[in-house]
Order: sequence, then structure tokens, then C-alpha cells
Amino acid sequence: MSFNDNVQLDPTQVQDRRGMGRGAKVGGGIGGGLILLIAALLGVNPALLEGLTGGGTAEQSQGTAPACATGADADARLDCRITGTVNSLNAFWPAYLKDYNVQYPQPETVIFTGGTNTGCGAATSAVGPFYCPADTTAYFDPGFFQELVDRFGSSGGPLAQEYVVAHEFGHHIQNVLGNLDRAQQDPQGPESGAVRVELQADCYAGLWTRYATTQPDPKTGQPFLEPLKEQDLKDALSAASAVGDDRIQEAATGRVSPEAWTHGSSEQRQKWFYQGYTSGDINQCDTFAAPTL
Repeated sequence: MSFNDNVQLDPTQVQDRRGMGRGAKVGGGIGGGLILLIAALLGVNPALLEGLTGGGTAEQSQGTAPACATGADADARLDCRITGTVNSLNAFWPAYLKDYNVQYPQPETVIFTGGTNTGCGAATSAVGPFYCPADTTAYFDPGFFQELVDRFGSSGGPLAQEYVVAHEFGHHIQNVLGNLDRAQQDPQGPESGAVRVELQADCYAGLWTRYATTQPDPKTGQPFLEPLKEQDLKDALSAASAVGDDRIQEAATGRVSPEAWTHGSSEQRQKWFYQGYTSGDINQCDTFAAPTL
């Protein structure tokens, strides 16, 4: 799903920490067990965070990506596409939630490489994209998007990448609405709270996709994104399928173990993204009320 060339991007909505070095290991207020719990809650494989706890803290400088100025830049560069998607999400969600008398506190977004410090502890690129509720920030290493293609077999199309950003912002919406911590109460299994949290974030990503082509850039009044094509939707569904628990388990171990699921199957992830997209209704994203997923 391509951007309209003349829309004006706001790079100040994205912190650029690339080249700043790996964040120091976190200690003090957040213990290792809590970091791993938060990781599981947010869709990060907790095993990938082992060894990141303990140690001191360090300050990190940050900047923005000033070269990301227009929709044409978002079509040409991945970091600008992340920025443009963030801009679109930050324009869409306040207006949508206003109809439900819910205020939208704008989250922070960070692009990094290698590693970075977060409110949930130190993280490396190995954890993939994630949202940290402690600092209400979504984190993205652009290298993940190539991993999504090379390791997980996803399409590399624009909406596959934009879906990932929208999914992490879906976790922010869950945080605002008070549903994000429900994964802690039931962290594993095919019908678990953790799976329902992830599938709801997929549904919210689909919901944004439904309206992204009509959501205007506040500066020009032109929609951020061009009309959706059939291939765009296939790209997003490909990305959702690629990160299903069953697909990842089978690739890693040769077998599928639903009792260990934390995200949902490929079929479930596609189903809930599509439900958000086709319904355009946040009430149809209530995975917690669904008798079957």
C-alpha cells in the first residue's frame, strides 16, 4: 500500500537511535522476571531476552530522520515508511477513539539497530518489533523486515511492513483501553489471554488498514495512502501468517505444540486481521468475548 507522493511526513514523531550503540543491560527497578513477563505479554519470545537482565543503566542520545519529508520518501525508504505509517496511525486513532469518548495519548516510536534501552529493560534486535507499556513506546529495528521475508517467508510488500507497525500500535490501544495486561493472567495456550491479546492487536491493525486510504495528512488534507490493491491485502495476510505460532514452531522444531502458543496460529492471525479490515468496527475485535478464536 503505497503513500501518496505529496503528503507531508512528520519525522519528529519517530526517534532515530541508529548508530547509538547497544543499550546497557538494565537493573534496579525492573527485575529479570518482570522483563520476561512483559516480553511474553507484548509478543516478544521471552527466550530471546534471557541474559539481558542485570547490570547498570546508560543514557542514549536520540534524533529524528529529517530526510523523511514526503510520501515519496516513504515509498523509497523503509525508515521513512515506518515514519509515514506512524504518522498515519497517530492521525487515525485519536479521531476514531473520540467517537467512544476515549482520549488517545500519542505513543513514542523508536527506530534502532543492534540494541537499545527501553522502559521494559535493555533489548536487542533479536526480540523483533515490540511495544513497551512502561514507557508507552513502540520499538522497531528496520532489519527485522528483511528477516520477516528471509526467515519467516513473508511477502516483502509495503503493507506487510505497515501491518507490523500497526500491530504494535494495536498494543498501545490495548494499553489505553486497559486490556494489555490480560495476557499476564493467562500467558500461554491456544485460547489463552496472551493469544487473545495478540489477535486483538492484529484486528486493530486490520481496522487501521480499512481507513488508512482515507485518513488525511493534516498538513495537505490528502490521504496518506493510495487506494488498497488486492496484492496489498495479500502482503499483509502473508505477514500475519508468517508470524503464526504453528508456523514458527514447525520451522524451529518440526512439530506444533498449541499448549505453548502465545500469539495464535497463522490462520487465526490472518482471520483477525481480516475481521478488523472488513468490519471497520473496534467492537468486532473483542477477542476476549469470542468463544472460539
